[in-house]
Amino acid sequence: MKGLLIVDVQNDFCPGGALAVPQGDAVVPVINRLMEQFDLVVASKDWHPGQTAHFQKWPVHCVQGTNGAEFHPRLRSGKIQQVFLKGTGNLDDGYSAFEATNVNLEEYLRSRGVTELYVAGLATDYCVRASALDAADKGMTTHVVTDAVAAVNVQPVDGEKALEEMRRAGVRLLSSAEVLAKKL
Repeated sequence: MKGLLIVDVQNDFCPGGALAVPQGDAVVPVINRLMEQFDLVVASKDWHPGQTAHFQKWPVHCVQGTNGAEFHPRLRSGKIQQVFLKGTGNLDDGYSAFEATNVNLEEYLRSRGVTELYVAGLATDYCVRASALDAADKGMTTHVVTDAVAAVNVQPVDGEKALEEMRRAGVRLLSSAEVLAKKL
């Protein structure tokens, strides 16, 4: 079975948010179209406590229970069957969705027969990268939908470097048009 993992499409990672990914909201309509192709759609959320060591590296963002931690308002979140919360502790960064603390993502996917995972969301060079690499490392056939992700690009080519690293690790990079043409 094929599943779609939507990574961190939250207000704080979109324009106007505390840690905005440039044009991060541009992935929303692409992801909304992709969701229609999958029987299983899950998502992760950064879900930080108010005080965490993570905020020594990054601006305060996605604090539990705040508007910044909510999904982008145009994301069709009603299609999401399970949300995985990560970065919930005082010491964990929670980059990968596989680090979720409320539900074990790997067990959840395997119990539903998912062997092929498509990854979309924010940010290419951090949480998308970590989640896709973990999925591939766990033996799942892993795809990143390149026009359904966007990078923070702390350094100008970080997103490109992350895509290349994922590709070298066996992650397939493809466009939403290719996914939609497959009629999953």
